Amino acid sequence: MKKFKFKQVLATGTVLAAGIALTACSGAKQNGGGSNKKSSASVALITDIAGVDDHSFNQSGWEGMVAYGKSQGLKRGTNGYQYFESSSASDFTPNINQAVAAGYKTIFGVGYSLKGAIASAAKKHTDKNFVIIDDVIKGQKNVASANFKSQDASYMAGVVAARTTKTNVVGFIGGVHGDIVDLFDAGFAKGVQDTAKKMGKKITILNQYVGSFMAADKEKSIAKAMFAKKADVIFHASGSAGQGLFSEAKSVNEGLAANSSKKVWVIGVDSDQSSLGKYKSKDGKKSNLCLTSVMTGVNVAVKDIATKAAKGKFPGGKQLVYGLKHNGVYLTRGYVADSVWEQAQTARSQILAGKISVPSHPSK
Repeated sequence: MKKFKFKQVLATGTVLAAGIALTACSGAKQNGGGSNKKSSASVALITDIAGVDDHSFNQSGWEGMVAYGKSQGLKRGTNGYQYFESSSASDFTPNINQAVAAGYKTIFGVGYSLKGAIASAAKKHTDKNFVIIDDVIKGQKNVASANFKSQDASYMAGVVAARTTKTNVVGFIGGVHGDIVDLFDAGFAKGVQDTAKKMGKKITILNQYVGSFMAADKEKSIAKAMFAKKADVIFHASGSAGQGLFSEAKSVNEGLAANSSKKVWVIGVDSDQSSLGKYKSKDGKKSNLCLTSVMTGVNVAVKDIATKAAKGKFPGGKQLVYGLKHNGVYLTRGYVADSVWEQAQTARSQILAGKISVPSHPSK
């Protein structure tokens, strides 16, 4: 993956209330619809292969699109808003073509894997607006690129992990090596290291990559090994593969009492993954192991860019970066202890004030 430069910071956003229906839609057909008249405001979202209900980028992007549609008085369907779900990379171009043929004005590709398909489609359809999420396409005036300062929220996650661990061993599991996952890896490690130094502690960080964003079974094995090495807080940036981490953490915690000091925690990524953290303890009590989640505001970016396009101000040719300032990235409150949460918020303020510099690539 090529390195890119961040040039502009934008974002005002909303976090959509729970309960949005995520019924499946393929490029071959669209569900829903209505009497939309503002075709220039119409938007479509092309998912990557994880699907629209991936508890991650795609789901967040769709939530942002629904929020945008409501703000514009649009309905789901032609001349409104819609998603096209990809089950493999071979679906990307056909889905984009379906969205173009259906008349959608602004088309979002979620995830860097769609970069080639979006760039190619934009060259063929210069009368349409295109957006690539989590990568950069340069030199095309009808393409906007949206990225996130995920390293900053990951730093805060590192602060939380360092102040939560009882074993002084924490873990990071990445999906595939690259510039994007580097942001999470580097920020988390720096947050843990800085906090350990402040506390006068030595905290070990276990670090391993799955080599995939889909291989949940492999991630489950990695997580099992990390827990065996005494890690009690693990942060993942591995897409759908992360469900393997949650599964293994449940296996550990389900054998413990709800208030056990040996409980292990998971830090989620991209969207609020607390729904994946629900379990019942050995003593039959309902509990949750998702300590917090590093939120990537794909919903914020989608709503912001779509709104600008509807106003005739589509930021074509620009690279947009969403950060802490407008909740383009942030942490969920989750189950973080009050005193620890205060420390994380202090770190947030220091990052925004330029007192803490967070790296975008892990140290070697």
